[in-house]
Amino acid sequence: MPDSIKLDIMSDPICPWCYIGKAHLDRALEAHPDHPFVIEWHPFQLNPDMPAEGMDRRAYLEGKFGGKEGAVRAYAPVVEHAEKAGLKIDFEGMKRTPNTLDAHRLIHWAGIEGKQTAAVSSLFKAYFVETRDIGDHDVLADIADSIDMDASVVRRLLASDADREDISTRDAHSRQMGIQSVPTFIVANQHAVPGAQPPELWAKVISELREGAA
Repeated sequence: MPDSIKLDIMSDPICPWCYIGKAHLDRALEAHPDHPFVIEWHPFQLNPDMPAEGMDRRAYLEGKFGGKEGAVRAYAPVVEHAEKAGLKIDFEGMKRTPNTLDAHRLIHWAGIEGKQTAAVSSLFKAYFVETRDIGDHDVLADIADSIDMDASVVRRLLASDADREDISTRDAHSRQMGIQSVPTFIVANQHAVPGAQPPELWAKVISELREGAA
């Protein structure tokens, strides 16, 4: 098996398919602890034009999908695949759709401390399971504290413009590369794997990488 292979993941903490895709990947990695992947998470906002304070979730979804019925139809496969992945999503409890720029800033800062995946996991749990507003600075500081980051430092950074432009630039760069939806996984800076792929696909990728190394 090669020493290490980069796995870049474009994702957004309010993207249910990203949540499901991570669960599938986690299952594959647990089954293959000798996997070669070094994972880095990259920012991609589903709604880059979302107001800074976010908006009512029902209004947002009905506007995006052309009414209540359209929203229900769009989310039916999400519910089905989340259940298959063993995930609980409290759609009824989710009242607001946040702007995720600050959540992406937190993921970036967590990465500097080697805690990026922990931050991503905690943001998914906070949003989909605990139905917290992950655009709120108090919530983000609390998440930082839960993964042993300095919440007071994170709070000060959030109150500033630190890395806002960098996150927006990286998001725009992904779109310029042709990425239009998330999750998108890029293996070894070469092969793009779009969507919430099942654990079996990741097992196959790991096996092929092992054979290639041999």
